[in-house]
Amino acid sequence: MIDGTVARKTNTFSEFGSKLDTFADFVFVAVCFIRLIPILDIPVWLWVWIGIIAVIKIINVVFGFVIHKKLVAEHTVMNKVTGLLLFIFPLTLAYFDLKYSGTVICAVATFSAIQEGHFIRTGRNK
Repeated sequence: MIDGTVARKTNTFSEFGSKLDTFADFVFVAVCFIRLIPILDIPVWLWVWIGIIAVIKIINVVFGFVIHKKLVAEHTVMNKVTGLLLFIFPLTLAYFDLKYSGTVICAVATFSAIQEGHFIRTGRNK
């Protein structure tokens, strides 16, 4: 989770590394999600919310490609917070009901996705 920060601080970052980091984060979340689905009783409303977030993210990718003529991945603070929450999510299952932890994660992820879309469309970040 801190690899991007370390790369920037040591001046060893690259555009390829940034894209690879985004892809690796996506794969990590997808694998964890696939492993957790069979053991979690995810309510329908949470599935719908996750689907809405996915649609927003897809729209962001499409707009980023249309506007900038390349795949754009914004590394915003809120994207990092969302990643952190997703990373610690499995550890919270023993302590918090899924409807509470899922609500917090989805709320942050929704804000993050909307913010990312705004930054892509306006060309601003941070």
